Amino acid sequence: MKKFFVFLSVIILLFLTLPLFKLIFSVSLPQYINTINDREVINSIFLTMKVSFLSTSFVFLTGVPLAYLIARNNFYGKSILESIIDIPTMVPHTAAGIALLMTFGNEQIGDFLGKIGLSFVDSTTGIMAAMMFLSSPYLINSAKEGFKNVDPKIENISRSLGASFFYTFTRIILPLAKKDLVNGMLLMWARGLGEFGAIVIIAYHPMVAPVLIYNRFINFGLKYSAPVAALMIIFSVIIFSIVRYLNNKIK
Repeated sequence: MKKFFVFLSVIILLFLTLPLFKLIFSVSLPQYINTINDREVINSIFLTMKVSFLSTSFVFLTGVPLAYLIARNNFYGKSILESIIDIPTMVPHTAAGIALLMTFGNEQIGDFLGKIGLSFVDSTTGIMAAMMFLSSPYLINSAKEGFKNVDPKIENISRSLGASFFYTFTRIILPLAKKDLVNGMLLMWARGLGEFGAIVIIAYHPMVAPVLIYNRFINFGLKYSAPVAALMIIFSVIIFSIVRYLNNKIK
């Protein structure tokens, strides 16, 4: 039975890795060099990583408190709230983009936000909104599970000894849940890197890497889109692997 499980595991691993290796090793070294020297490509990749990091940071500040409240409290409508948080993972991404465009691009809300410097259509703010909308459940749910794994007795002892709620949360609860928090942030960041459907509707420009890859594929074919895709995958895997390795070292 164990050998059969190994056989099944190999099948799914091959399915997951073969397309990536095929893409990465099908691009020649001169193509990689030309792609790295292409300022539009590098700017697009760094824009993608930067905005995904910013969206992850924003959801960390706003979503982690929500995750804590859900993990520590039982209240009427809790299951409904948890379902609402999960909805973006089920919505077609193009539909999410249209919903965001109708919300933040209309005359009333859009004009008001524009006056305070938050323009969502064809802007980094719109890209960030699309990434946050579709990837925030990964961080919130991971943080929720992390808080559930922290024994409430530890928190109660800290409070009974005179520590404030803020001190207890930041110095005791967060460190004990840090593995789940980092994993959630990684998942959200990685999901944001690959977002296309919602972004292409609300903010085609400036081009993030997925949109640039699509644009080059439509206009020039695989020859010009494959190197960009391969380079984006390499950068993402390197950063993701380093952070994952460091997080696994946390005791």
